[in-house]
Amino acid sequence: MPQVRQFGRVNGRGLYTLVLRGLRRHLGLWLDSMAGPAVSNLLYLVVLVLARDVALGPIWPDATGRGLDAASFVAPGLVAFAFCHAAFESMAVHLVHDKQEGMIQDLLSAPLTAAETLAGWVLGAVAAGLASGSVVLLAFLPFVDWPVLDPLPLVVFALLGTLIFALLGVLVGLWARKWDHYAAAETFLMLPLGLLSGTFFLRQDLPPLGRDLLFANPVFHIIDGFRSGLLGRSDGDPLFSVVLLVVLSLVLALVAWRLLLRGWHLKP
Repeated sequence: MPQVRQFGRVNGRGLYTLVLRGLRRHLGLWLDSMAGPAVSNLLYLVVLVLARDVALGPIWPDATGRGLDAASFVAPGLVAFAFCHAAFESMAVHLVHDKQEGMIQDLLSAPLTAAETLAGWVLGAVAAGLASGSVVLLAFLPFVDWPVLDPLPLVVFALLGTLIFALLGVLVGLWARKWDHYAAAETFLMLPLGLLSGTFFLRQDLPPLGRDLLFANPVFHIIDGFRSGLLGRSDGDPLFSVVLLVVLSLVLALVAWRLLLRGWHLKP
């Protein structure tokens, strides 16, 4: 397990190497990790947006009846979840792979504390998530008309989203002893969080119970805040979303650090 070093200088060089390792592994598989999400999300946009435009018409109409077209509404959610999913996948897949191949023990023998190891893993996954999500965002630009471009909520919610899902990737990667476990996490964790996040519908369109369940989904707050940076309006309170996501990231970081410190599921 990682070293226990309570005080002293941070091993900056080792931390930088670990971050760069995670990012390079992600970029080395660019056809699957970056081009793939761009193409699949463009297909989602075409198929689902065409269906919604025909069935429901404008979204968030004003007093004159004018509103957003489905593409402008749906695309920010697809981009935000692309950030999140790439961070999760990069972290969890590489951690499970290292455990399966026996490389994790060499990595843990490096002169890094549990906190430094966790930071290196998570920052590498955050960088990977931002890279993949940015490619999806650029792929959407020729096809979507966004009325507002406010960089602050875009950056804040992209960083919080990738951070939370990188930490979830650590927890799933530590828990998973085989690839079937990772596949189960994709099916029973990531898929519901993504589809039931408000990407394709407004919270106000749901019955009361559905609104409460949607509000409890952290991905809703990530997508809603990110959407506010592109549309200038949101389905909830962005400030509350920031506070909630910061608290959630701190809790996940604490749990992941404690499990890593114990070497949970890391021993052969």
